[in-house]
Amino acid sequence: MEIYLDNSATTKPYEEVVEEMVKALTTEYGNPSSLHKKGIEVDRKIKEIRQNIARSLGAKDKEIFFTSGGTESNNTIIRGVAYNFRKTKNHIISTNIEHPSVLSTLADLEKEGFEITLLEVDESGKISVEDVKKAIKPSTILISTMHVNNEIGSIQPIEEIGKYLKTLEQKIYFHVDCVQSYTKIKFRPTRYNIDFMTVSGHKFHGPKGIGFMYIKENSKLKPIITGGGQESSVRSGTENVPGIYGLGKSVAIMNKDLDNKIEKIQSLKELLKEEILKNIDGVKVNSPEDGVCHILNVSFENMRGEVLLHFLEQKNIFVSTGSACSSKKKGSHVLNAIKLKPEEIEGAVRFSLSDFNTEEEILETVKVLKDSISDLRMIIKRR
Repeated sequence: MEIYLDNSATTKPYEEVVEEMVKALTTEYGNPSSLHKKGIEVDRKIKEIRQNIARSLGAKDKEIFFTSGGTESNNTIIRGVAYNFRKTKNHIISTNIEHPSVLSTLADLEKEGFEITLLEVDESGKISVEDVKKAIKPSTILISTMHVNNEIGSIQPIEEIGKYLKTLEQKIYFHVDCVQSYTKIKFRPTRYNIDFMTVSGHKFHGPKGIGFMYIKENSKLKPIITGGGQESSVRSGTENVPGIYGLGKSVAIMNKDLDNKIEKIQSLKELLKEEILKNIDGVKVNSPEDGVCHILNVSFENMRGEVLLHFLEQKNIFVSTGSACSSKKKGSHVLNAIKLKPEEIEGAVRFSLSDFNTEEEILETVKVLKDSISDLRMIIKRR
């Protein structure tokens, strides 16, 4: 039995998603910009998919723009807003636990003369709305924060931030990276006063290499990819038709009966946490109690997370020690930010679940985990 618990890194595509992509590669392969019927049928299908995505967010069709995924979307929005307003405003506020695609972009902009403020999080991985208020300056043009942290699952107070920004006379754009929250938390960007939003398809059983941006009508940014004018000239380049087809199918499947899917994943996460705490000594749960439904980060005493990961891998159980985008780097900036001790960071493992997981898999994981930790601790004692 294969048990896959690394769904924050990527998810297994639905079979229907693969079928849609094959259709785009074999029969509906026209270029949507072409004027003949092969192009028109694809263009029509993309419009339907855009409409369905917009409907899932309570947004307008023209506010959805397809990209290659989260990294491109974050770059497009942050750089696009910064460059569009650089002559009048140059201050951007974010947090110290953002995804590398945000932090690296902000570091680049800082070298170019922009002023960057990275707010610290508390021990549960959340920023304070009061800190956001204090950080705002007359030169502030953008606040960029993730909705859900990809390593520990903390949920940022985006509703409160959005409401506060709405009360200001000064226009400050609000960008939210929703890569880990779309289809895991029900929300609508219009209610939260969000101007820009980032989503990546492979995080909810869609294909890799496709995502979308929500850009609120009349929000201004300077495109960073120019060319043939596709996606209303916000993101030029021939559309990734197989990716868009697959994304559309995964959006449709995930948003059908979404409440029950979220409830199921949440109950599996709670079971996993309870069984770990009940069966294994020397455990520290790093994810907050009110975190997202699918992420559980745990530190095991006298243990190296990387070694434990490979022990579990031998038993066909797949987990992570943190973000897949930074797993080859030393240490976790997120776990450092919530002030874990070095040994707790070293012993951290992230379990991330999906709708595919079962109670049987969770119980088997804890059984194997208990035996593996026992064996590893015995080996350590002998040294």
